[in-house]
Amino acid sequence: MSSTILKIFTFNDFYENTYLLYNDKHEGIIIDPGCYTRQEQQTLATFISENNITPKRLLLTHSHIDHILGADFVCRTYGLTPENHSADVETFLRVKTYAHVYGFDGYAEATEPSGKLNHGDTFTFGDAEFEIRYVPGHAPGHVVFINHTDKYVINGDCLFAGSIGRTDLPGGNHEQLLNAIREQLFTLPEDYTVYCGHGPETTIGKEKMSNPFLT
Repeated sequence: MSSTILKIFTFNDFYENTYLLYNDKHEGIIIDPGCYTRQEQQTLATFISENNITPKRLLLTHSHIDHILGADFVCRTYGLTPENHSADVETFLRVKTYAHVYGFDGYAEATEPSGKLNHGDTFTFGDAEFEIRYVPGHAPGHVVFINHTDKYVINGDCLFAGSIGRTDLPGGNHEQLLNAIREQLFTLPEDYTVYCGHGPETTIGKEKMSNPFLT
């Protein structure tokens, strides 16, 4: 076990799970900031302040609207740049053209993301090591973050408890998603916990055994 702590917030009308990693050095990584309202933004900022956390990175599993509603707030507040996969930069930039359709008239576009998260890259955070894997199909540039030290994966909208991410949005591909899950997620040990972009966590073993889309 590492000293890295994982905090989950559920934000916006899509009930999106935003993740905050922090460690005993009071460093933080924000993943998929879905905080849209001022109250939601304050909830995230208050927790960070009260725990004396200094956010160091803003990582995106993918760039659909519900996962980046708070990206501009995080960028402005903590001086960060969004980091995502190159195949999802266009997904990020497209959000401003349809945000109003979902009623998010106050959406503000953040700094253009880096597009530099690549499959197979690793990074350390405190005493934990993370691996990045490319898992497209729900979004063209979807990646997941795997903590091999603590045996979990922050998997965005690829895999859910008993379900998978929708593939009817621009850039989605049903067969590609199924293949990517089998090749990149189901090759992990069965006791790894899967933290999802919406809803409760599950495990690799449980989904391999009973997920109706993959059995």
